[in-house]
Amino acid sequence: MTTSPPMGVLQIPSMRPHCTDAEWQARVDLAACYRLVARYGMADMMANHISARVPGEEGAFLINAYGMMYEEITASSLIKVDHDGTILAKPDFGDLNYGINKAGYVIHSAVHHARPEVDCVIHTHSWASMAVSALECGLLPITQTAMRFLKIGYHDYQGVVLDTAEQASLIADLGQGEALILRNHGALTVGRTVGEAFNWMHRLELSCRAQLGAMSAGSPFAQVPQAVLEETWNNYQPGTRRPYGVMEWPALLRMLDRTDPSYRD
Repeated sequence: MTTSPPMGVLQIPSMRPHCTDAEWQARVDLAACYRLVARYGMADMMANHISARVPGEEGAFLINAYGMMYEEITASSLIKVDHDGTILAKPDFGDLNYGINKAGYVIHSAVHHARPEVDCVIHTHSWASMAVSALECGLLPITQTAMRFLKIGYHDYQGVVLDTAEQASLIADLGQGEALILRNHGALTVGRTVGEAFNWMHRLELSCRAQLGAMSAGSPFAQVPQAVLEETWNNYQPGTRRPYGVMEWPALLRMLDRTDPSYRD
């Protein structure tokens, strides 16, 4: 007896036979990250992107197919591209024939090219990050979580990111940091692993939501001395503590596996 595929689920041939073990693991982790961004309310339907470097393959990274929702991304649905935007490998999407979004390629290829130690780049348009990105004051260090971003970078809005000429200023504004507020746009974080990049984005999102909540109360903020802000910021830096995601990422994968392990397909 033949079982019909579930309604609403794209039937995508597995890319596992066409990948090294290392690439397949990167695909699984990246697909999980898409699902988690959706689960934590940071997705924008099929807009935005998360990318991951392909291990052992110079100049190649994985990114989502433009046309799929974050909550349906799987390891096999990801598209492999190079820094020039050339598609190196993608599954058979049938009549849909999905490709990649140019704005995503422009942003993510710039970071992967300029920061070889970065394995993952996350860009979001969450309601909270968009709201903070539009505030002249930017992100304020009014909570312990936000103090982690005391020295966050800012990138001025130049229109939809379709021109590669913007890559230079984007990289300059990111510098060697892990997080960037894209003015009037959204947020971006990077990490040496997918788990690390997700941890930065999750905490950035919480910081933005907390600030908006505090601002809506209409009461003055409690002030924290600058020396305490600096010390707290330093305690959160990669050189001070263990890398983010080392403990959290396996637990997050277990949570996904309990609810919907299809991201591994």
